[in-house]
Amino acid sequence: MLGILNVPRSVLPEVRSSSEVYGKAKGTLEGIPIAGIAGDQQSALFGQACMKPGMAKNTYGTGSFMLINTGNEAVPSKNNMLTTIAWRFGNEKTVYALEGSVFITGAVVQWLRDGLKIIRTSAEVEELALSVPDNGGVYLVPAFVGLGAPHWDAYARGTIVGLTRGSTSAHIARAALEGIAYQVADVLLAMEADSGVKLAELRVDGGAAGNNHLMQFQADILGIPVVRTANPEATAFGSVYLAGLAVGFYKSTDEIVAQWASDRTFEPKMSADQRQKLQADWNKALGRAKGWLS
Repeated sequence: MLGILNVPRSVLPEVRSSSEVYGKAKGTLEGIPIAGIAGDQQSALFGQACMKPGMAKNTYGTGSFMLINTGNEAVPSKNNMLTTIAWRFGNEKTVYALEGSVFITGAVVQWLRDGLKIIRTSAEVEELALSVPDNGGVYLVPAFVGLGAPHWDAYARGTIVGLTRGSTSAHIARAALEGIAYQVADVLLAMEADSGVKLAELRVDGGAAGNNHLMQFQADILGIPVVRTANPEATAFGSVYLAGLAVGFYKSTDEIVAQWASDRTFEPKMSADQRQKLQADWNKALGRAKGWLS
């Protein structure tokens, strides 16, 4: 890449581990060690205490980002995931992860609020969605900027299908929340195929993780428990933990694992037959959204 872009290697910073003292601050924060560095999703993986291979987290923000710890092996993806470094301590072996990005998750709720104006606040979407017993056959694919992993279709566009004369704003709200869960499920299935690991649970954080209906449907469509962390700021705390290890505030990752706690576990309640039918209908809706732009 350096050769293609004609960038001299000498201008790049030295590669260091994720947890060590790189230097000390000057000015107002004079002398304070700068001691931890990580990308936001790698930080969230660490903050969620996913220290062992096969552990995974999903962060629900404007988009969603799932990472699964693959240990000291950089697993090359055959299912359109990204292979990334998770972290490294000093001279220890590097820990790798598979990463999948969903472009639009929480942003679809913002669209319901600001675009369609069927809710006044994002928090109202749960009550509206639960005012109907199911989605009424409505599916919403929020491909407003294309589709991310595992589809990577820049020409897809948002689609609402299955509308009837009986469809209401509540059905659209419910379909929007379910569309978030389906996209996350698409990523998880691809990761399981790559890693060969069947996840025992999915740890979740981020703003939309506070939506109980979404988390329950997520567990139902995945068929595994969804565990919401008691600390919603897992991303920030991951970097805090990395810095704390570097300066000796934490003696080992065992202390960090011991601090992790769940707020609530959502157990799957949906039958396998119902899950398969819903997933099949979602895949039909995806097919309508893909390649919309010529």
